[in-house]
Amino acid sequence: MSRRKPVGIAVIGGGRAGRVHARNFRHHIPDATLVAIVDTDPGVAAQAARELELERVCTDVDAVLADPSVDGVVITTPTFTHEELAVKAAQAGKHVLCEKPMATTLAAADRMIRACREAGVHLQMAFMRRFSPEFRAARQQILAGAIGEPMQVRSLTRGPGLPPAWAWNEELSLGMVAEVNSHDFDAVRWLTGREFTRVYAEAVCLKARHVREQHPDFYDNIIVTARLEGGVLAVIDGSCPVDYGYDARMEILGSRGVLFVGDVRGQAMGVCTREQGFVQPAFASWRDRFRDGYLGEDRHFVDCILGRATPEVTGEDGRRALEAALAAVRSLRTGQPVDLPLERAAGQEETSGHVA
Repeated sequence: MSRRKPVGIAVIGGGRAGRVHARNFRHHIPDATLVAIVDTDPGVAAQAARELELERVCTDVDAVLADPSVDGVVITTPTFTHEELAVKAAQAGKHVLCEKPMATTLAAADRMIRACREAGVHLQMAFMRRFSPEFRAARQQILAGAIGEPMQVRSLTRGPGLPPAWAWNEELSLGMVAEVNSHDFDAVRWLTGREFTRVYAEAVCLKARHVREQHPDFYDNIIVTARLEGGVLAVIDGSCPVDYGYDARMEILGSRGVLFVGDVRGQAMGVCTREQGFVQPAFASWRDRFRDGYLGEDRHFVDCILGRATPEVTGEDGRRALEAALAAVRSLRTGQPVDLPLERAAGQEETSGHVA
C-alpha cells in the first residue's frame, strides 16, 4: 500500500510564533511538509524563507490558500486579522490552527466557528499548554481524584519583554489580559472542568510608562479574580515586562491536597558559589518554556487532518477563553465584577474591547 503524501501546511505570519510552528512542520513532523510561510511584509517573508530554506518567498495569502498542496494553515498574525483569515481558509477547504486570542469579538469567533463547520474543516485553537507534558500530567492527576475536588486555582503568565507594538492598542488586541493571559483562562477551564461565572480585574502600568504616551489605557500588570461553576475560585496574574525571564505556573488547591504545575527554573542544573550563592537559570522565553507544547499541538493538528484524531482544543474553547478576557476588559473599564456568560441584546454586536 502506498504511503499517503505528507500533509501540506502553510503558516500565515512570519513573526516569532509563526517561525516556531514553521520549524516544527519543516523539521520535526514526518507526516507534514511546510509548503509556505506567508507574510505581507516582503522583508519578513524573505527572511523567514531563508531561515527555513524554502524556495518560495510568499507575500500573497490568497495565492497560498488557492494552492492545492496546502491542506491546513496556521494563523499567527495579529489578533484583529484572525477572523478574515480563518473564514477565507475555511472557504478554501483548508483546516485551521489559530493562535490565541481567537478574535477581538465574540461575534467574530462565532463566524470563524461557523465557517469551519460549514466547510467541514477542523478548527483547532493553539493553546499549547494543553500539550505540554507537565500540564497533561496535572490534568490526569485531577481527573483521577488525586487532590479531591478543586477549590482554588492560581495561574500566572509573566513575560520578559513587551508584546509587539500593535498589541499595545486595545482596539486591535484587547490588551495584555487577552494577548498574555488567554492561556491562563483556558488552562483554568481545562484543569478544573468548570466554566467562568464571574470576573473582576484590576490593572496598572508601573514599568512601561512610556507606552502610555501613545496608549493612555495601556497596563503592564493585571490581577483577575474569578468565580467558576460550583464556587471554585481563581486568581490570574499577568505582567510584562518582568526582565527575569518567562514564567508560567499554576497551583490547584483541592479538597484533599494541592497540585503545582510549572517551574520558573529553566534547567535542572544550578551553580553555587560563595560570592553569588545558589544560581539557577530561568527560562529566557516562551519558545523555550513550551517547546514540547508547541510541537505537541502541531503534531495533533496533523493527526486531525489525517483523521487519526479530533481537535482536543476547539473553536468553542477559544471562544470561552475570549469571553473571559472580554469580561476582564469590561471589568477594567467599569470597575465592577462582570457575570458570565456575556449576553448581547438582539441586533447588537460587541466591538473590540467592549461587549454591548
